[in-house]
Order: sequence, then structure tokens, then C-alpha cells
Amino acid sequence: MREDLLISEFRKPRQMLADQEYDGHLSIHDKKMAEDLGFSGAPIEGPTHFSQFVPLLHKVFGNDWFTKGCISVHYQNMVVEGEEVQAMIEKAPNCSGIARISAQKRDGTSVLTGTASLGPDYGETEVDKRLAKLRPPSQLVILRDLKVGQKGTGNPESVRMDMDQNMGDMYPFSNKQKLEKITETHEFYKSETPWGGPIIPLEMISVLTNYTNYLSGFISRGPAIGLFASQQIKMIDGPLMIGKDYLLEREIIALSESRRTESNWVLIRVLCANSKKVKAEVILNSATLKESYANYKADAADLGKDLSL
Repeated sequence: MREDLLISEFRKPRQMLADQEYDGHLSIHDKKMAEDLGFSGAPIEGPTHFSQFVPLLHKVFGNDWFTKGCISVHYQNMVVEGEEVQAMIEKAPNCSGIARISAQKRDGTSVLTGTASLGPDYGETEVDKRLAKLRPPSQLVILRDLKVGQKGTGNPESVRMDMDQNMGDMYPFSNKQKLEKITETHEFYKSETPWGGPIIPLEMISVLTNYTNYLSGFISRGPAIGLFASQQIKMIDGPLMIGKDYLLEREIIALSESRRTESNWVLIRVLCANSKKVKAEVILNSATLKESYANYKADAADLGKDLSL
């Protein structure tokens, strides 16, 4: 085996979002909803796969991973419960700089690709590269009311995650329940750590930042179904802790379009509630499926959009 390549065991991620709701309707993680849109089953949420990388990243970067680590990925293919996934990290020379990461199914199908690195100089991340290549959308339909630079209406939003706290309609479970089914656990999730009590697991940072409503006033046309297409979690002064109070600030940093989707790229800053110091930053590319919006063609025609593109 190559010395610069770390590989996890194959694991079977668990589905915990079958009852997820947002905007008053079920999400793509509902089996029937997913099948109606042509998918083979209800996909497991992308950040679930982050847990498989944590033991490998801890081995490469040490405890610095939890204080100033950055994971940045593009999701390529969905995983349904029962499928096996393997995580891989290609270490940078001398265990420094930026590392390539990927995950694949048992049959070799790519699940995600991306980068992992340490701050304060995180290097050019996967999401950085994708943002740099974006072209202005021709004419958005579902996201027509959104603007780059737009701030969340709730800024700043108060959040915290206690061990037994149900995280709401978007995430109808607690951190304790997640730890009972987590793909790959870590000692820092349950007990005393170098920073005090237990830390928030990497995949649960997405839950924390979406708890108060990841749309947060960014109103789009609907109802329509969205999914995570790209995501970045960057620790600046980490880790984020269970039972601590934080503030969230949201801002749209890009809008984009593909043949099947319209995408809203949102930067979420996580601040310490007391000091107001930035602890982490999250970038989420939420892609809305055009075909899931019943009025898409009619609205596009009204806007004079060329559907042949």
C-alpha cells in the first residue's frame, strides 16, 4: 500500500432524515419523494460521510485538525442506506499543506471528492476552485429573488447544541441519537477533551448551522426540492463545543445554475456568543432541482428564459 494513502474500512452510513421537513414539505431524504424525482432511493445526507474521514485526518494532522482544520468537498453521487462507503486521504508531502480526499462505494462509484487542510493558510480548497470557475447564471427562475451579498434576515442567529437536544424539523434527532448511529465515532465526541467537554462531531456542524433554518430569509420559489452539492467546513478557532452558545451570520456569496439545478452558495460564520470571535466558517452550495418545481416552465416562459440552454 502507498505510504501517502490512508484508507478507511467500508462502512454503511445510516439514514436519519426520513422525517425531515422544510418549507412545510418532506425533503429528498423521504423515499417516495426521492423515487418520484427518479432517484433509486432516499439519499443519505452528504455530511454524514465526513465522520469516516475524522480518524484519518486526526492521524495526519493531530489535534490541530479539530482547531484549524478545513474539509471541502463536492458531492458526486448519492448513497442510500445499505450501501457501503470507503474514505481515502492522499497525504501531502511531510504531512503539511493540502491533502486530496475522496469517498467511493464498494463498486468504485465516486461519492465525493475534495480537499483537507490546516489554517491559517488553508490553500486552495475544493470549494475555492469551484467558486472561481462559476459563470453568471443566464436567468434564474426558482432563485430569482435572491442577490449576491444578501444577508440572512435573522443575523445574528443564536444557536447551541446540547447532547440531548432535538435539532428540529430539519434534523429530527439529537446529538446523542446521532452518536448511537454515527458511521465512525471518536473519543472527543463523548468525554472530556483537551478543550473541556465533548466537541460537536464534524458532520453535526452542518446540523448546528442549519438548525435555525438554513434558508434564513433567502426566499425562493416553490415548493421545490433541494440537495447539498458542495460544502466546506473551516475551523478558525475550534473546536465547536457541545453545550456552548454561538451566533450565526449568513451571506449569499454566489448564485449559479446547471442544466438540472439552480444553486445558492451561502457563507455561514459561527461566532462565540460572548466574545463575538469567529470560530468557524461554513460554505454550503444548496442546489434546487428544477424539475421539482411544478411551475418552473411557466415561470421561465414569463421571464423569457431560453429553455434550450
